[in-house]
Amino acid sequence: MRPRVWIPLALVMLLSPLSAMAEVVPLDRIVAVVNDDAIMHSQLEQRVAQVKSQLASSNISAPPEKTLEHQVLDRMITEQIELQMAEKGKLNVDETQLNATMRGIAQNNGMTLDQFADRLEKEGQSLAEVREQVRRELLIRQVQQREVANKVTVSDREIDRFLEQAGQNSNVSYHLAQILVAVPQSPTPDQVRQAQAKAEKLYQELKSGADFRKLAVSESDGGQALKGGDLGWRPAAQIPTIFADVIPDLTKGEVSQPIRSPSGFHLVKLIDSRGGDGKQISREQASQAIFQRKVNDELEAWTQEIRASAYVDNRLDKQ
Repeated sequence: MRPRVWIPLALVMLLSPLSAMAEVVPLDRIVAVVNDDAIMHSQLEQRVAQVKSQLASSNISAPPEKTLEHQVLDRMITEQIELQMAEKGKLNVDETQLNATMRGIAQNNGMTLDQFADRLEKEGQSLAEVREQVRRELLIRQVQQREVANKVTVSDREIDRFLEQAGQNSNVSYHLAQILVAVPQSPTPDQVRQAQAKAEKLYQELKSGADFRKLAVSESDGGQALKGGDLGWRPAAQIPTIFADVIPDLTKGEVSQPIRSPSGFHLVKLIDSRGGDGKQISREQASQAIFQRKVNDELEAWTQEIRASAYVDNRLDKQ
């Protein structure tokens, strides 16, 4: 069986039109209200189907249907808030940028754009639908760039300190994954205790042999939950500050005990590591690494802030 092509996940699909004299189709319903916008059940169903396909292609077992629906809807709500911010800020994606990104996606799948379009058609999608998905993702990146990355600075003193502390092992990289048990902004002591207890319970499940990726999909509150918690490869300098003292001491495949941050409690898994061959990185590389680490530190907190300031009515379990 041919592998399915990879496309970015994004908010997709309008409600399909009903044809006259067709069979009776159940009415669609609202599953979430996000400020002045609504997310429909049909949109959620389409997104869940996409996520299932992505999980299957990565050999990750999908959690129960209801659990997956909650995880996917939570991500859709955050995306909707970010898209509203893009609209309010009059951000846009021009055709040149969009076309270049589409060609890049096709090339990453080993195809020309025409071949990519043909494959999508065979899988029941159109190039126009995927273009809209990608356009929305690019808008979200612009919002994150404007609201988070553009406000991050790196000083010469920070670069000097980093190079001094890293010494000859500054080019080490780690492949990480995480499960985040989030706490709300300004949590009560009871909310913190509940989150910590849940994190400890998940840690014990992992120690007893639970599958990390499946547990991340079903339980993590992080933005990478639907990827099995995978954070990808990160240079040592880009590791979030709260992880910096823990990750180097983990062995391959080991999971940390819960790590407290303003966002909640993190269970971090070291999938693999590389580098550490004694070569020292340049000042420019150090600056880029520190910049990205600071962006990573800020992004989760910023996401919590925009969620807290938005009006969200999650109706998934109300009907």
